[in-house]
Amino acid sequence: MLYPEQTATRTLADLTGLWKFKIEDGHVDPAKPLRGYEWMAVPASYNDQVTDLGKRNRVGYFWYETNFSVPVDQLKKRNVLRFGSVTQNAEVFLNGQEVGKHIGGFTPFEFEVNKYLKAGDNNLKIRLNNLLDNTTVPSALQKNENGELSQQNRFDFYNYAGIHRKVQLYTTAQTYLEYVAVNYKIDGEKTFVHPDIKIIGGYDQVVVTILDEEGKVVARGDEEATLTINSTHRWQPLNAYLYRLQVKIYVADKLVDSYNQEFGVRTIEVKQHQFFINGKPFYFKGFGWHEDSVAHGKGENLPQVNLDLNIMEKMGANSFRTSHYPYSEETMRLADRKGFVVIDEVPAVGLYENFAVTLGGSFKEGKTWKNLDPQANHKLALREMIERDHDHPSVVMWSVANEPASHEPGAHEYFADIIRCAKQMDPQKRPVTVVNIMNADAEKDLIGDLVDVICLNRYYGWYVDFGKLELAKKQLKVELEKWHKKFPEKPILFTEFGADTIAGMHSLYHAPYSEEYQVDYYQANFAVFDSCEYVQGEQLWNFADFVTEPGMIRVGAENRKGVFTRDRRPKQVVQLLRQRWRNK
Repeated sequence: MLYPEQTATRTLADLTGLWKFKIEDGHVDPAKPLRGYEWMAVPASYNDQVTDLGKRNRVGYFWYETNFSVPVDQLKKRNVLRFGSVTQNAEVFLNGQEVGKHIGGFTPFEFEVNKYLKAGDNNLKIRLNNLLDNTTVPSALQKNENGELSQQNRFDFYNYAGIHRKVQLYTTAQTYLEYVAVNYKIDGEKTFVHPDIKIIGGYDQVVVTILDEEGKVVARGDEEATLTINSTHRWQPLNAYLYRLQVKIYVADKLVDSYNQEFGVRTIEVKQHQFFINGKPFYFKGFGWHEDSVAHGKGENLPQVNLDLNIMEKMGANSFRTSHYPYSEETMRLADRKGFVVIDEVPAVGLYENFAVTLGGSFKEGKTWKNLDPQANHKLALREMIERDHDHPSVVMWSVANEPASHEPGAHEYFADIIRCAKQMDPQKRPVTVVNIMNADAEKDLIGDLVDVICLNRYYGWYVDFGKLELAKKQLKVELEKWHKKFPEKPILFTEFGADTIAGMHSLYHAPYSEEYQVDYYQANFAVFDSCEYVQGEQLWNFADFVTEPGMIRVGAENRKGVFTRDRRPKQVVQLLRQRWRNK
């Protein structure tokens, strides 16, 4: 599926704005106008646009409705209705007829709609739900008590629902480019590009052109040709360079489709406990992040994304992880253009039967790989993520799960299959990882041999050894040495570590939850990292405070581990990070 763009042959219409919204409380006929509706902004979560708590936290089904017009001549073209993401699952109705369904809340989907479309006014309805269970990614324990649905989420962020990214209607000719992958091999300063192109419909000629950042042609051929870029400009971390692959399709002498795909050229290699980009060792500096902002919820918020990346860049950060789901396409394109390095993560979070947000660092062991059955949805989400993101130069590694029960029987068999699928799906064959939870330490973990990079989420000094930083340092160092001994060739990357901190809380004694303790906490962790040459990165948890479920340790229903508040006010630790990262 291609990113939608308007070209010489394609039109593109944006259907976002204010839509009608209704919580399903009985039968809804998609052929009739919604009754008892309210207005809701799209794209955005619905939850943070309402003021009623019961409505905000509702588990079930919801309806959206809008109307749009189509010119008569547009019906002569192929019309495609595209959704950037709808969370969690969607049913689409156009002019009262069901167009199709989609499972999964974080990747795009589309339907050809000519047989449902009409000239003039058209009615579009979306029925969506926020239902999660033992088969979905993310995962939750679903309950039905006295006819009321409820969910106990196996993850620590709010289960926002809604139309979260753009809704667009685009057109193509009946002959069109359906898929392109920019496949390349590098030999010194030369790059040999052999695109994988899929065209639907009949055609006579295809012209494939590569243009540089100045718009100058550097190579040209047909769909079977190998195109050569001489004196290649590499895409570098924080120093991006993007080429453009332009595909033009002709019937006789008539141009019937044209499309542009941005790409960057760079190499990735993992060896000798290091991570290399373009042959140079790369140390990850950055954050876990969330699509989470006031009123938008998980909805696309480009000004917020742009501000966040500018803040990170100023601090000296060079990377982020799309925790715990693929971020918007616009975020990924901006990362490409700014040179941020990305660990792209599928929404396989909560694959741990007895996970709960608790005061301790351990949970009751279960039978996750016997009692949960997420494999089909996990592979679907993985395929859609890789299909969407395979040509992004910013993406250097796939994360196929966050904090699964990788120490429970059956984990190795499950992830051997998932990781094999990821490697088969990716044209660039990037490294693959699974982000490891504290319970599954080096002695208990069953899947470390399958991953290319050891990624650890560790909270010594917070969930474990709370407030005891000297002990935390010792415990962390002991565990790191065990991982390195077990997998001496694999780099170790910290994908989460942090301490909840209430902005403005200060303590003469540097007590936990104070800004002073957060500084001490990170200094303690950095001291250990710097003593281990095989540690190849640090991504803090989290960039900013974010909304989650209310709980005794979730003050104001927020996870307060951010180095910024939710409205991007810096905490004391930001200065420490800026000094460290700018000099590292």
